[in-house]
Amino acid sequence: MIDLYMWPTPNAHKVTLFLEETGLPYRTHAINIGAGDQFTPQFLAISPNNKMPAIVDPDGPNGQPISVFESGAILIYLADKTGRFMPTAARARYDVLQWLMFQMASVGPMLGQAHHFRDYAPEKLSYAIDRYTNESRRIYNVLEKRLADRDYVAGEYSIADMAIFPWFPHYERQGVDLGELPRVKRWMDAINARPATSRALAVMADRRPPRPGPQNDEQREILFGKKQFQKR
Repeated sequence: MIDLYMWPTPNAHKVTLFLEETGLPYRTHAINIGAGDQFTPQFLAISPNNKMPAIVDPDGPNGQPISVFESGAILIYLADKTGRFMPTAARARYDVLQWLMFQMASVGPMLGQAHHFRDYAPEKLSYAIDRYTNESRRIYNVLEKRLADRDYVAGEYSIADMAIFPWFPHYERQGVDLGELPRVKRWMDAINARPATSRALAVMADRRPPRPGPQNDEQREILFGKKQFQKR
């Protein structure tokens, strides 16, 4: 039974997508990032960067327990553990890995910044809004071009798709017009049609606040203020 420490965000749903696709048994532990659960010593022992998701697998390498943090690393670990959604042939494997890194380096950070400056920042800074909105649109167009001759980003459905997909349903918040991206829309529709996807996105959906981002000044301080930057 894998222990998954999460909150219902795109980064966490990358992992639930994999777990639901493979049927690996798991149980969830809520890390309420608005309440500061990510800063507890118990969680920091699993995830030193105070970010969720993280997992603990009691049946890790050589049958010994292992904890893994960072969503990309978790997906690689689970793919290697199960032999699913990651090719074994070297060329195909690196194809998946480079698009997984595209998510980790570009999709998540840049779209996340678009969310921050468009929705959360107390000051509406036009430079930052324009920069990250335009970068979001550029990233979507990279994927639009990639999907010209394939159904999924690396050919077959893989951990690369699982990593990218949870960020894209929020395209309107990122200033993106999906009507201009027919291939991306087709790709999103195909993933949404997979039975495991609805189950994965439903995990902890009841914990999701009525609107994204901090709900009050205390949560804003925890998520974006001094508490985030304290030495621990």
